[in-house]
Amino acid sequence: MHIDLTTSDSIPYEQWHRRLSPVTSWLSVSGDLDPDRRLGATQLDGWDRAGVTDVLDVRGEWSDKERVAERVPSMRYWHLPTHDNGGAQDDRWFAGGVAAAHAALEHPGARLLVHCHMGVNRAPSMALRLLLDRGWDAVVALDAIRAARPIAAVAYADDAVVHHHRSIGSAPEAIARDRRRVRQWHRANHIDTATVIRRIRRAEAA
Repeated sequence: MHIDLTTSDSIPYEQWHRRLSPVTSWLSVSGDLDPDRRLGATQLDGWDRAGVTDVLDVRGEWSDKERVAERVPSMRYWHLPTHDNGGAQDDRWFAGGVAAAHAALEHPGARLLVHCHMGVNRAPSMALRLLLDRGWDAVVALDAIRAARPIAAVAYADDAVVHHHRSIGSAPEAIARDRRRVRQWHRANHIDTATVIRRIRRAEAA
């Protein structure tokens, strides 16, 4: 199935950039805070009202630790920077995300928000890894992420699946099987990532 992202639920797809996208009761995905201080503060207030207790920021380009601490001191902030150059994400990055999620979710009622810059590749890929850690099937998890956030390309899904299987000592056959299923999912649920990114950049520059 090819998904036309001109609109989704009547929302132009570039407007998904900084839209909070709940995947489960404890996990959401988004893009980053608006660089405008006033708009970013309003955004943070929205995260707080939505019950977000922990923010896992996976951008290598920026950190919003001080902004979060100033506006919502009770919100825990985790920074796990990485690239978005289309290459592989390494095991240490995924391991760090799993460790941060474990620490966050030790707190009763915790709700974790994972975000990168646009919420297209890095954050959705980490969200997939966290769902796998909680026992989700890979394809079911991908469906849930895409349903919650239609612009989620999840480019590093294969890396997330491989890391998960390595961490639990899966047999090579099981790893190969899930990697095939992830590739099939991407083919069946293709989105034009380049166009999505270009339109978000255009909206940012406007």
